[in-house]
Amino acid sequence: MVQAGDVRKLFLQAVFSRGVLSENLAKVLWKKCIEAVKAADEDVEVSYSDDPEIWDEFIESINISLNDLDFEFKSIQDELDGKKLFAMVNRKDDELAQLATDYNGVEITYFKAVVEQIILARNESFSVSSLAALREVSAGKEKINLTKSQAEILLGSFVANSWLLRSKRGRYSLSPRSLLELLPYIKSTYADDIIECTICHEIVTKGIACKRDNCKARMHYHCFETYRRRHPTCPACSLNWPQNVTDNGLLPVGELAIRDGDDGSRQTRGSPDSDGDEEMEDELSYTQTKSRQTQRSQAAKKRGNSRKKDVDSEEESEDKDGTDEEAENSPPRKERNIRR
Repeated sequence: MVQAGDVRKLFLQAVFSRGVLSENLAKVLWKKCIEAVKAADEDVEVSYSDDPEIWDEFIESINISLNDLDFEFKSIQDELDGKKLFAMVNRKDDELAQLATDYNGVEITYFKAVVEQIILARNESFSVSSLAALREVSAGKEKINLTKSQAEILLGSFVANSWLLRSKRGRYSLSPRSLLELLPYIKSTYADDIIECTICHEIVTKGIACKRDNCKARMHYHCFETYRRRHPTCPACSLNWPQNVTDNGLLPVGELAIRDGDDGSRQTRGSPDSDGDEEMEDELSYTQTKSRQTQRSQAAKKRGNSRKKDVDSEEESEDKDGTDEEAENSPPRKERNIRR
């Protein structure tokens, strides 16, 4: 027998098969589920409404039904355009268990390593290059049992499944799905490394920063636009701010903050400077070793060429001496008288 609660069941099936979806798509699915139930039984008391309050009540009923399963249908605003996105979030202690349905232990370890480099990226760039991501296969304390070719395929899978974003420049960053589903893990693991929006107090990995030194004001793009319509100055230090995000006077947070050489050394929690120095020393030592090897190879090559020239010269000299000897020992030629 068809019941009003069947709308929730149909809706959950649709959501679990899609991952992250926009608010518009979520509402379309809700409407289609209602139509399907009404088509089965017109007498069922359920109807669709554009009223935001009715939508919020439906979401609340969904989460009540999921409470015993430790799941939540949760929303987040896209960091770039501010649009609301929804996803099914696992509320268990080990949020990374959600990855276990698609990936094995080695692949999850690699994912965690890439996420760490994204969060610890210098200058609040919160992104890593393809080379830096692939470097994680062998750069950590524990070597990950993956080849770089396998890691490259795996990165593509993380992007395809909406766990990571890949920009046109080939840099990887956290996706809305990761920020939604892995938020407790990120906050507990990297409490001292993440930054929060001054307005909405959510994590910022793409946005703007105040230009004044030591000012802690950070905002998402959409939060800045909303705030700037009413306030001309920074909420933390009262510095005059430009009207638009693209104007001079603000610093970028995210990929636009990357500087040349930022991906040159691997970052680790605790003492990034010393770790970076150690890595640079290792790289310098390696470079110097390679340089010495090259110099030795070139010197050996020169010595080989010099020896070859000496041998060739000796052979030429012997040939010449031999020719002279033959000339001395051979009988003189008789000159023919040419008569005319």
